[in-house]
Amino acid sequence: MDRVVLLLACVAPAVRCYSSGQVTGSCDDMLPRHSGNSPQTNPAPFTVTADRSSYRDGEEITVLLQAPSSTPFTGFLLQAREVGGSPLGSFSLTGGAAQLLTCNQKPNSVVSHTSESAKTSIQVTWRAAASEDAKPIQFHASFVQDFRTFWVEVKSPSLMFSNESGSISSPTTPTVTAMATPPSPPAQTISSAGCGITKVCFSRPLNCDPAVNADCHFMSAWMSSLSNAAVQFEMTGPSRGYISFGFSDDQMMGNDDIYICGLDSNGLVQLQRAFSTGRWAPQTLPLGNVSDVTASVQDGMISCSFTSMNPISTQRTTGFSKPYHLMFAYGPTNNGQISLHTGTFISDDKVDISRPQLVGKASRPHIIKAHGALMLIAWMTTATVGMMVARFLKSVAKGQSYLGKDVWFLVHVVVMSVTVAATIIAFILSFSYVKAWSGGAHPVLGCLVMILSFLQPIVALLRCGPHHALRFLFNWSHALNAVAVKALAVAAIFTGLKLIDSTEDQWLMKVMGGFVAWEALFYILLEVHFRWKHKDNSESKTEKIDLMLLALFILGNLMFLAALLVGIGMS
Repeated sequence: MDRVVLLLACVAPAVRCYSSGQVTGSCDDMLPRHSGNSPQTNPAPFTVTADRSSYRDGEEITVLLQAPSSTPFTGFLLQAREVGGSPLGSFSLTGGAAQLLTCNQKPNSVVSHTSESAKTSIQVTWRAAASEDAKPIQFHASFVQDFRTFWVEVKSPSLMFSNESGSISSPTTPTVTAMATPPSPPAQTISSAGCGITKVCFSRPLNCDPAVNADCHFMSAWMSSLSNAAVQFEMTGPSRGYISFGFSDDQMMGNDDIYICGLDSNGLVQLQRAFSTGRWAPQTLPLGNVSDVTASVQDGMISCSFTSMNPISTQRTTGFSKPYHLMFAYGPTNNGQISLHTGTFISDDKVDISRPQLVGKASRPHIIKAHGALMLIAWMTTATVGMMVARFLKSVAKGQSYLGKDVWFLVHVVVMSVTVAATIIAFILSFSYVKAWSGGAHPVLGCLVMILSFLQPIVALLRCGPHHALRFLFNWSHALNAVAVKALAVAAIFTGLKLIDSTEDQWLMKVMGGFVAWEALFYILLEVHFRWKHKDNSESKTEKIDLMLLALFILGNLMFLAALLVGIGMS
C-alpha cells in the first residue's frame, strides 16, 4: 500500500502538469508526452485558420482553433513557424482557457491550454517579428481529445510575407493558398455598394444597406477576381447570438450548406461551417479552405467576411456556378451553441452566385399558404361548429326536419363534410408541392389527421340503426375518433405555424394559443349548461342561451381565424 501511495505521489505532479498546459518540453516536436501512445494518422477533425492570407512586419493576425461541437478538444499547443523552418513571432490572448509559454528562449512564442475542460474554439492574436528576410509562415497546432487520442502538426494555410511595396513573397514549393484573394473588406464596412453590379446581394428588408440601416440582415457574395474557385462572402445583421446563410436545393430546411457567424462561449465572434440534415441543429464541419476571416460584434450587430474555396455542396448539387435557393437565419446562442432561429428568409428563386444580381426574399409559396388556411378553417371553425351542434344543440331545432332528416343532423353533416373535403385538399396541396417527407412532426400529425378524418364519414355511413343493440358502440367510437382527430389537428396546426412563424415574439403561436383557449372556454360553458338544463328538464326554456353562446363563440372564432389567416398570408 505504501508503494502505491508513493507511486501516485510521483505521478500526480506530471498529470497536473499536462492538464495545466505547462508543456514546454513539447516545443520542438509538438508531441504530447503521453507515454506509450502515438498520434492519430487519420485527418484531424480540428482546424487552424488565420484571418488573412498575408502578413507584414509587426502586423497582428487573428488565429482560430476550432472543433466541431460533437468532438471538442481538451488540450492544445499552438505556434507559428516559417514554412520548413523554426518558430517565430509572439502571441497575445483575447480570451480565457489559454496561456502563453516561453519556448526556445522566445517569450510568448507558444500558446497552450490552462485546464482539461472541453473546448470547441480558441482565438488568439499573433504578431509578426521584424525580419529582413521574412518567409511564408504557417500556424502549427497539436490537439488532444483524450489521453490516448491526439493529433500533431495540424497546419493552417500558408501566409505570404508582404513588404511595404505590397509585393508578396512566395514559398519555394507553390501551394493552393498562394492563389488566395486579397483580404475582404473589414466586417464593419459591409455595405450594399456593388449589389447587382459586382456581387449577389440578399437582404431583409429588401435592398437595405447595412452601412446605413441598423435593422438590415444582409449577405453578399462575389467570385474572386484571382481565382474562379474562390468566393468572397459577407454577412451582417442584428442578432442576440448568431447570423447565418446557406445554400439549398429547395425552400425547405434540410441538405443545406451553411456558414454561421456567432458568439462563442467567451463572447467572441467566430465563423463556423455546417450542414443541415433536417429541421434540427445543423452538424458542424471543419472550416476547411477558408481565409481572410474578419469577424466583429458591435452594438448588437454581428458581422463576418471571408473568402472560401470550399465548393458549395447540398449533396444533390455541387459547384459555385450552380443555382441554389439562398437562406438567411438568425437567433440566440447558448454557451456558444446555436439555438433555434428566431428569424429566417429564403429567396424566391434559385440563384447562381457567379452572376451579380439583387435577390428577392421569399414569402411562403401560395400553395403552402392555401394548405395552412384550409387546415385552420377546417379544424378550428367548421369542425368545431359541427361537433358543438351534434353534442349540445340537438334540442334547438327539435321536431324540425328537412328531406326527412333532423335539421341539426343536416347541419352537422354539411359542416363536417366541408371539414373532411378541406382536409383532403390541404393534404394534396402540401404533398404535391413538397414532393418529399420533411418538416419533422408536422407531416406525421397531418397524415394521422387525414387518415382518421377519411375514416370518420365511412364509418358513419356503415352505422347500424338508432335502435340497434350495438348502436352505443358506434356512438362512442364516432365521438372518441372526433376528439382524437381534433387533438391531432390542433397539434398539427401548432407545429405548422411554428415552421412559418419568423417573428421575434412568436406572434402566430400566441394567437393560436388564445384561439384554443377561447374554444375550450365555450366547450366548458356549453357542457355546464347542457348538464344543468337536463338536470332541471328545462330544455325549451334555455334554447336562447344555447344560441347566444354559439353566436358569441362564432364571433370570437372568426376574429381569431381572421388574425391567423392574415398572419399566414404575411409569412
